[in-house]
Amino acid sequence: MPKDLTNKPKLRLVQIVDPNIEVDLAYATEKNFTGQVLYDDKRAYLRPEAAEALSKVASALAALDIRIVLLDAFRPISVQHKLWAFRPDPEFVADPMIGSDHSRGTAVDVTLANSSGWLDMGTDFDAAVPQSHHDRFDIPKRAVENRNILRETMVNAGFESNPLEWWHYALAGGKDFPVIEDRHLEPDAA
Repeated sequence: MPKDLTNKPKLRLVQIVDPNIEVDLAYATEKNFTGQVLYDDKRAYLRPEAAEALSKVASALAALDIRIVLLDAFRPISVQHKLWAFRPDPEFVADPMIGSDHSRGTAVDVTLANSSGWLDMGTDFDAAVPQSHHDRFDIPKRAVENRNILRETMVNAGFESNPLEWWHYALAGGKDFPVIEDRHLEPDAA
């Protein structure tokens, strides 16, 4: 299917595309590295291609009795500016002047959970420490295994991993899409 690169971006509501995806948007709460609420609602939006790929991840993980937890999805450029103002560190925050794949609707921040809760990933989501990088072995062995499960499943569904952040994945080819500002776009019907 050809990519829709028109000026009227189409976003899908993730909770409608796949209700099995657990959505817990960190920036809709104060439980993030800024300590501030940056989103005024808890709905997650993505480009259709990214939403469908994430649904494939959810299905693959369900076979392992694991679920995907979506911590961030589409992020307006105005929020990207706020994150950059708080942490102007290109290792862990995309410079808003360059643009984030989150602001294109093609990136997600995710973790894994099972019936007992969130799985150990070695660091907290958004931890700006070297142990947040993929391929670290100075974290618990189980966390290394969990990161590998996450990465393998995400890559198999069409996402690319960020070597600096175990939680961040962007849809392959996502940079082809333009940055979107309006968080309140009307989503396409599922």
